[in-house]
Amino acid sequence: MDLQKIIPLIARTCLAVIFLRSGAGKVLDFAGTQEQIAGAGLPLVALMTIGAIVFELVGAVLVLLGYKAKWGALLLILFLIPTTLLFHTNFAEGMQVTQFFKNLAILGGLLMVTAFGSGPLSLENRFRSRRRFGGI
Repeated sequence: MDLQKIIPLIARTCLAVIFLRSGAGKVLDFAGTQEQIAGAGLPLVALMTIGAIVFELVGAVLVLLGYKAKWGALLLILFLIPTTLLFHTNFAEGMQVTQFFKNLAILGGLLMVTAFGSGPLSLENRFRSRRRFGGI
């Protein structure tokens, strides 16, 4: 298989898996997530928790499947920027520095998806090919 075809799929998978795991973790520990959000002094804690879960899971699924991946990447970017700035800027803690720069790297990958799309091995490309050749 041509690497130019498979690398975008691998990259999308690597980007999506962290958000799928994080979103699932928030669902499984809803109360703990609320405590963390409240601890940052944010209002509407339940709404913010639900919003975070939706943005992470929906965005990750769209990016992973390569269907409306640019929209999925945008959802993840809109989640990632405030999360990074609110929860990972205590540079006195080494782990927070690592988390901050990890998020910057993820942000870079998501920006690549928004700029270049999901690649050839994606649902979006498959649907586009079917329409082009008269299929459903």
